[in-house]
Amino acid sequence: MSTLFEPDSPANRELRAQVAPPDWENPEPSGRYNLVVIGAGSGGLVTAAGAAGLGARVALIEKHALGGDCLNVGCVPSKALLAAAKRAAAVRDADDFGVTLSDGYTVDFPKIMERMRKLRAKIGPNDSAERFRGLGVDVFIGEGRFTGADTVTVRNKELKFSKAVIATGARAIVLPIPGLAEAGPLTNETLFSLSELPERLAIIGAGPIGCEMAQAFARFGSKVTLFEAECQILPREDQDAANIVREALHRDGVESICEVKIERVEREGDVRRFHVVHGGENKTLEFDQVLVGVGRAPNVEGIGLETAGVEYDKRAGVKVNETLRTGNPRIFAVGDVAMKHKFTHMAGATARLVIQNALFKGRKKHTDLLVPWCTYTQPEIAHVGFYEKEAKEKYGDAVQTFIQKFAEVDRAILEGHDEGFVKVHAVKGRIVGATIVGEHAGDLISEVTVAMHARMKLSALSGVIHPYPTTAEAIQRIGDAYNRTRFTPLLKKLFAKWLAWGRREKG
Repeated sequence: MSTLFEPDSPANRELRAQVAPPDWENPEPSGRYNLVVIGAGSGGLVTAAGAAGLGARVALIEKHALGGDCLNVGCVPSKALLAAAKRAAAVRDADDFGVTLSDGYTVDFPKIMERMRKLRAKIGPNDSAERFRGLGVDVFIGEGRFTGADTVTVRNKELKFSKAVIATGARAIVLPIPGLAEAGPLTNETLFSLSELPERLAIIGAGPIGCEMAQAFARFGSKVTLFEAECQILPREDQDAANIVREALHRDGVESICEVKIERVEREGDVRRFHVVHGGENKTLEFDQVLVGVGRAPNVEGIGLETAGVEYDKRAGVKVNETLRTGNPRIFAVGDVAMKHKFTHMAGATARLVIQNALFKGRKKHTDLLVPWCTYTQPEIAHVGFYEKEAKEKYGDAVQTFIQKFAEVDRAILEGHDEGFVKVHAVKGRIVGATIVGEHAGDLISEVTVAMHARMKLSALSGVIHPYPTTAEAIQRIGDAYNRTRFTPLLKKLFAKWLAWGRREKG
């Protein structure tokens, strides 16, 4: 995160004063802490604040900047850029709604980036060192390292603990493509320090980060090429949904090249030259900047895990059981350093479990968590539970899949965002998974998640009144579709006779 506070600006100086204050003085540890937390990203902050709020004596250690990836180089800055990109697209497409801009429009990229930095600094106090000190947490800025089964040192100060939590998160990785490292690629950790818009941008990896930033920078005016080794963008997602996003990106000017092999990268001055193999042909492409978004590696090195008796894998992270306890019964792990799903909300959810398990000898299992997620392209893709293939592997022919297209939902039509659908998989009426692709899919998926968590059946969703017109009406219609399948041939026959009788009576 050496570039985190670059360029030097009032907003970045404000952020630094909040999350990595240069003049911070670490407190003097005394006695044994109930809980020591290493890492002040989303998982570490929730753990520390929650435990302190319950009266525990807590120490929080952070090597770089409080707030971790989410505040500094992840969710917060990226969504600020996406918001600006949506405005650019709305202005571009305004004529479709009868709003004509006679003089056209321009995108001021430096202003967009400065707005992002101001908003990041505005949110910064929530994660600041000063706030956590006010919560009663002893905040230590420096590199924490286990020196025994129940001790950690930070800047030559030893902290003893009854329980500890590893919350060191994960970092962006750069693929071992010959010449790529020497080409000076951007990652999410350096992207948000840009002040000039790249004219030609290559993005390696068509996962969530790659697709979100591809669309945003294309809308800002970059010529974006998106490279993916697999056969589709967003390869983890429902293929029908991913195809809709691919078409949206294409309309925004993004060129996506799937099933491609990047053989090597050369840099000559400010030009990055890609040598690729695609469709059996060798091609050479030139770019001004390269963004790598192909995954994350857990931060397990340099914190003394071996000394503490904590097992780990450099790829999978810290090994934990269902209750998030490591091989050392005193030590737990949360968030990206230990979890398969590397989301801010997953880090927060596992932190809440750890507070119960570490301080109250609870037995809460992270394997019981129902985890939704969203990719914030436009349209968005959101998902929870099983995909269709997974559901069929587990339940076989008992799986029913229901689809409601937004092209048949009035609000979506009126808003001009009628592409996409709600797709729900159910077994005997119980929802086992869902994918939504469309405007505000990330908000809509929560209704399905609540229904799954409460073990509601689709028939119950049908009976929930939804305001008209809203796009959430699509979810109610899924319930209606399920109810229609419950009509046996006899019921259908009787219902038809009843309708016919009603018409005669009215006649």
